Amino acid sequence: MDAFYASVEQRDNPDLRGKPVIVAWKGNRSVVCAASYEARAFSVRSAMPAKRAERLCPDAIFIAPDFTRYRAVSGDVREIFKRHTDLIEPLSLDEAYLDVTTNKTGLPTATLVARTIRGQIRQELNLTASAGVAPNKFLAKLASDWRKPDGLFVIQPEEVDAFLLPLAVGRLPGVGKVTQEKLAHLGIKTIAELRNLERSELEDEFGRYGVRLYELARGIDENPVVPDRPTKSISVEDTFPEDVLLGETEAMIRRLAEKLWSASGKESRVPRTVVLKLKTKEFKILTRSYTPKVPPSTCEELTEIALKLRERVDLGPRQRYRLVGLGLGNFGGAEQRVEQPVLFE
Repeated sequence: MDAFYASVEQRDNPDLRGKPVIVAWKGNRSVVCAASYEARAFSVRSAMPAKRAERLCPDAIFIAPDFTRYRAVSGDVREIFKRHTDLIEPLSLDEAYLDVTTNKTGLPTATLVARTIRGQIRQELNLTASAGVAPNKFLAKLASDWRKPDGLFVIQPEEVDAFLLPLAVGRLPGVGKVTQEKLAHLGIKTIAELRNLERSELEDEFGRYGVRLYELARGIDENPVVPDRPTKSISVEDTFPEDVLLGETEAMIRRLAEKLWSASGKESRVPRTVVLKLKTKEFKILTRSYTPKVPPSTCEELTEIALKLRERVDLGPRQRYRLVGLGLGNFGGAEQRVEQPVLFE
C-alpha cells in the first residue's frame, strides 16, 4: 500500500488531500509512522524523529495514528487478496506476499492478477497500491518498490540479470551498513561485482549469510510464501516526555501491560516468556526476561512479572530512562495457561 496510514487519513478527510500529512504524535520523543507523498517531497520519511520532520516540513499536518482503523482497512485489503489466492503472507498492515502461481479467478498471468487487485483496491477502498511481479519473493519485493506510488513493475524470468546486476549491493535484503562496508573493503559495490565472488569466499567472509548472498546475487530465492506465519513475539513500548528514574516507570509499565495483555488475547497460542525493555537517556538498550513454569493467566500476573523484572535492572539510582517496553514471546499451546505459581522461585 502507498503511504498507507497517511493515505487512509487523506481518504477519510477530504480537507487533507493534496496536503503534507504526517502520521505521528507531535512531541520531542515521537517518530513518524507514515508520511504522505506531499510530505515526502520535503524528505520526510517513516521512523524519522517527529521534530526533524516538523523542521523539514513546517506546514505539515500532524495526525495522531489510529491503528484500529488502519487494521480494519488492512483487513479489507486482505479480503480482496483472498478472492485471488489463499497463499498470502502478510509482512505488516500494509504489505504482503501473494503466490498466484495458481489463482482462484483463472487469470492467465500473474501480471493480470496484480493489475486486477490494484484496480479493486482503488475502486472499492479508494486507495492505491503498488505491486511487484517476479519469479520469487526477493525479486518481487524489489519490484514492488520500483514504481511507487501507484505502480506496477514486472520482472520476467529472462529479465532477472538485466534488472539485478546493475543494482547496488545495499538493495539486497540483510545488507546493512556493516555488511556494505565489508563488501566495499572487498571492492564490491554492485550486485554484478558480488556475483564474481565464489560461494566459498563469501562463506568464509560472512558465514551462513555468505551462502544467502551468493544466491541473491544470482536472483535465487527458494523461500515459499507462508500463509499465516505463527507469531514469534508481540511487544509494545512508549517513550517518556522527559527522561525518568527507574522508580518512576511503574505507571508506564502498568499501562503497557494492559495494552500488551489486550493484544495477546487475539493470539490462539500462549506466550511463555515476558520481556522488559528499557532504553537509557544515552540510548543504551537493556532487556530482562523471565519464563515462568506456567504462563501468566491475567493482566495482573503479567504486570507483576514486569515489575519484578524491573528489580533486576541496576544501573545506579541516578540513571535515567527515555523508553520502556514490554514483550511476550516463546508461544506455545493454549493448554499451558493454568494457575500461576510463585514468581522467581
